[in-house]
Amino acid sequence: MSESGTSGAEPGDFVIRGAEASDIAAITQLDMRITSLAKPDYWEDMFSRYGDRTNRFFLVAEGAGQTVVGFIIGEIRAWEFGSPPTGWIFALAVDPAVRLRKVGSRLFEAITARLAENGADTVRTMLARDDRLNMAFFRSQGMMGGPFIQLEMPLPSHHDSDEDRGG
Repeated sequence: MSESGTSGAEPGDFVIRGAEASDIAAITQLDMRITSLAKPDYWEDMFSRYGDRTNRFFLVAEGAGQTVVGFIIGEIRAWEFGSPPTGWIFALAVDPAVRLRKVGSRLFEAITARLAENGADTVRTMLARDDRLNMAFFRSQGMMGGPFIQLEMPLPSHHDSDEDRGG
């Protein structure tokens, strides 16, 4: 299913569609340009877990010349700590060269539509406190603080655990 995009310049500058295996190299390159980390195995795994699966969505924005200019990944999770079926977005990237052309907004609209069509009535995400770019983006889409608090703690490394047991 493709959707025409609007970029603020000319309609049809990009389309939103489901990711395909042939997109993984471009997704890896886009992520590497943004994060400075090459993670090809990670993106292969993400595609195998989220590409074309029930209640899991891996969408790309494809620009001129079939260039991937953005992607978004999410899923519906149900009954975690009593939460009814809820959409989660956990990956979003847009090529910095097209960030002001509504690519991220169109990806967000497309994934939230799919989440709603599949039974979610809320969407959530989690961000680092200092991630101002994504915080501003998600807030501009209408998202705000929710009812849950994220908790964490460091785990001992496996090597440390072996030493602690005398092994």
